[in-house]
Amino acid sequence: MPPLSLPCLRGAAALSNYLKEDWWLYNMKSAIAIPQNVRHIHCIGVGGSGMFPLVQILLSKGYSISGSDNNESDILAAERELGVRVTMGHSPDNLEGADLVLYSAAIMEDNPELAAARERGIPLWERARMLGAVSSWYDCAAGVCGTHGKTTVTSMITQILYDSGRDPSAVIGGKLRAIGGYGRAGASDLFVYEACEFRDTFLSTCPDLAVVLNIDDDHMDYFGTVANAMRSYTQFASKASRVLYNACDANTCQAMDAVSGPEKITFGWDSGCDYYPEDIVFHDGLCRSFDLMHHGECLCRITLHVPGTHNILNAVAACAAALLLGASPEECARYLARFGGAGRRFEVLGTPLGVTVVDDYAHHPAELAATLRAARELKFGEIWAVFQPFTFSRTYLLLQDFVEALSLADHVVLSQIMGSREVNTWHIKSTDLGEKIPGCVCLDTFQEIADYVMAHAHPGDLVITLGCGDIYKCARMMLAKAEEPLPAGK
Repeated sequence: MPPLSLPCLRGAAALSNYLKEDWWLYNMKSAIAIPQNVRHIHCIGVGGSGMFPLVQILLSKGYSISGSDNNESDILAAERELGVRVTMGHSPDNLEGADLVLYSAAIMEDNPELAAARERGIPLWERARMLGAVSSWYDCAAGVCGTHGKTTVTSMITQILYDSGRDPSAVIGGKLRAIGGYGRAGASDLFVYEACEFRDTFLSTCPDLAVVLNIDDDHMDYFGTVANAMRSYTQFASKASRVLYNACDANTCQAMDAVSGPEKITFGWDSGCDYYPEDIVFHDGLCRSFDLMHHGECLCRITLHVPGTHNILNAVAACAAALLLGASPEECARYLARFGGAGRRFEVLGTPLGVTVVDDYAHHPAELAATLRAARELKFGEIWAVFQPFTFSRTYLLLQDFVEALSLADHVVLSQIMGSREVNTWHIKSTDLGEKIPGCVCLDTFQEIADYVMAHAHPGDLVITLGCGDIYKCARMMLAKAEEPLPAGK
């Protein structure tokens, strides 16, 4: 069994040699398999949103699941109802009876359960490896990859297939209201999953249909260059029998030109693509509709209820994928009209004191710009961008791009950088970004940010918390401000 972990940083030459190693030529549908003697799987961080759908699928296949976590959550409550034995806190005692230990990339190396599993010789699998094994179980697995839009498109495809009664299994990076969670275990041979490029984890999965949305300069601390990232996308697409890709994205086109073997289908903005939109109509800055076209033929009229011009292209990609997976044009139109967005994707949380608070996962400059442009299309007063930079390397490497994207807002408030897995060898701080944005305010705590924004925003304004860390907690603090008594005289 080849290793599934890759070096944390590599240059173009190193990557080129690495991808030529024979183990990438394995048929991954047979190379990744849970050992036959495994019956009981213990999950470290079982309450994670990425772990929950895998737990659901593993339970449906007859595995016994236990798990541990540090914080109570709705996910843990749901898992208990499914029969998962959940323990609060991490201890070697939690491994009793486990044949395999599953953990996420967020688990620290010194975790006592990881250490105990190594000492006892219990097999350790990172979540990406399990996703690879699970994806091999389905006759039609659709992996959605790309720097931007993965969660939205995966959610859209899942909504169409689920609402049309096709009973798909799914693993999604955000919460989808239609299925009440981050994924599900279905009974059909359809599997839709979000294929993340971070540290090449998508290369351990087994797509039959590869959906490639775009390729941008993200995770450069790992890839080093966009060219290196493109090679990984080429490898991912080459594993599939069919590839649906964005023919209006130059990097994607170049990466897909190197793919030989799979059938190639394109989507994009114009008639040079296999699937594209025509007759786009905007309604009150939010609801929009368009004709879904295929080789000059109008298949159906699509109506969207999520903001942002970028979501038109996301919808075209999702419809094209759903059609390739067996849905009809009528089903695409009917059920996409029900789509209200994925969790943390321009998610409207409330209107405390007349200020609309929205939470969004955007963390790359291109995503920030798309989200803020979508906000501009709506009928609000001033726009407040409350941004939590994620990782020191991304903030340092894309500093000027962040400046340009955030400057689209009327007001910018920055939290401290969430370093996550990184050590700040870049010596970068939020103030380094904030000093380049006129009027930007940098504050240390979420409570300070919530207090400041709600004290200065006016009724009719739009506040968007932005970032892939825990900035959503700040949004909740803003909502709580509406429950506080007003100061005397106000």
